[in-house]
Amino acid sequence: MTSLPSTGESFGSAELAAARRTIARVDNIAFVKGHGTRNDFVLLPDPDGALALTAEMAAAICDRRSGIGADGVLRVVRADAEADAIAMAGSATWFMDYRNSDGSISETCGNGLRVFARFLVDTGLAQPGRLQIATRGGVVHLDVDIDGDVTVDMGAATLGTLSTAVVGDVAYEGVMVSMGNPHLVCVTDADLESLDLTTIPDVDPLAFPAGVNVEFVNIVGDRHAVMRVHERGSGETQSCGSGACAVAAVLAAIDGSLTGEYLIDLPGGRLSVRFDDEGHLLLRGPAVLVAEGFWRTDRH
Repeated sequence: MTSLPSTGESFGSAELAAARRTIARVDNIAFVKGHGTRNDFVLLPDPDGALALTAEMAAAICDRRSGIGADGVLRVVRADAEADAIAMAGSATWFMDYRNSDGSISETCGNGLRVFARFLVDTGLAQPGRLQIATRGGVVHLDVDIDGDVTVDMGAATLGTLSTAVVGDVAYEGVMVSMGNPHLVCVTDADLESLDLTTIPDVDPLAFPAGVNVEFVNIVGDRHAVMRVHERGSGETQSCGSGACAVAAVLAAIDGSLTGEYLIDLPGGRLSVRFDDEGHLLLRGPAVLVAEGFWRTDRH
């Protein structure tokens, strides 16, 4: 078997392309691994929509013992080659087909979008600057430099009514927020490190029939908060971009001003959320590609 490049070479390099031709078989799927503040993803380049990605395949890829290991899968497919995105093909060339680690489908993902955009630019599939990416939550605009952080326009938040999440025997009151996907933001004085998020927080199934991302938040300063998050379909993750935006929206409502920048610290690092003049939340943070290779579908 031809060895893959070891360092300093991108997914699109001639050497890796030759390696792919040498070892490509029906049971090999090319992948790239990346993360945004340690919220990690496996990207599957599938420009022509030839890969029939099932929930079982996505879950197997994300398995941290027998698979590659990730919080989710991002299939990279042209919008005009994907039924769920073809209506958006006039506005966006690429569609982010996002799957949670249990294989379930989700509308969007802030950290995933940044990693997805970094992949497009680093591999030459898109030019640096302003990008449009199609998601199941609609077309998203991003700003991507040649390197460094990536900014995502996550749109405006929609705040709903109050609800609760129960962890152990403690009920935490929170605000329902939609960022294109559902969130419950629970601002609390409780010690976040003591929370057991190894199981799904108990929420009202009538309020969240499709599940919900639950954020537990301590306010630690002016426009500054610390949070942990349990994501539907993935469990506790090190970071959640749409969750950080939901938190910033709730903090802004508490402050009574949809302006300025909020800093949100998560176990995986810091994210910045800024309000623009239209009330959209601009999420900024790192996006890093760390590995590439082939997933053997006959070995999991």
